[in-house]
Amino acid sequence: MKILKPEDRPTRPGNPEYFTGSVWLDEVIVNQPPSRLKAFRVSFTPGARTAWHTHPVGQTLHVLAGTGLIQLQGQPVQIIRPGDTVSILPNELHWHGASPNHTMTHLALQEADEAGTDAVWSQQVTDEEYLATPA
Repeated sequence: MKILKPEDRPTRPGNPEYFTGSVWLDEVIVNQPPSRLKAFRVSFTPGARTAWHTHPVGQTLHVLAGTGLIQLQGQPVQIIRPGDTVSILPNELHWHGASPNHTMTHLALQEADEAGTDAVWSQQVTDEEYLATPA
């Protein structure tokens, strides 16, 4: 057993290659093999969001606070709120983030594949895509 203290895992900013706006990541779980589970608490300021991306083994998001947006490629933008849990299937191209006028914090849980990859990043979400009217 190992107890990880917050001081052992400082909050870090989201990589601007993968995020637009101010995004903060708090590591919750990054297990050692054979486990491939990873979990992060991700906090988005208003307007902040991920780039388009996929997860080879899928992803689950659980909204903790605020109001967020999520979009699966080819589908309308949807609003997500505290208590909502979103199940994203393997290799579904999507993005998620805060709404334009609210912060949003979610837990992001995903597994890495056999090669250790847990996310495959694509292009940034355009303002036009982000500002589309939610369903």
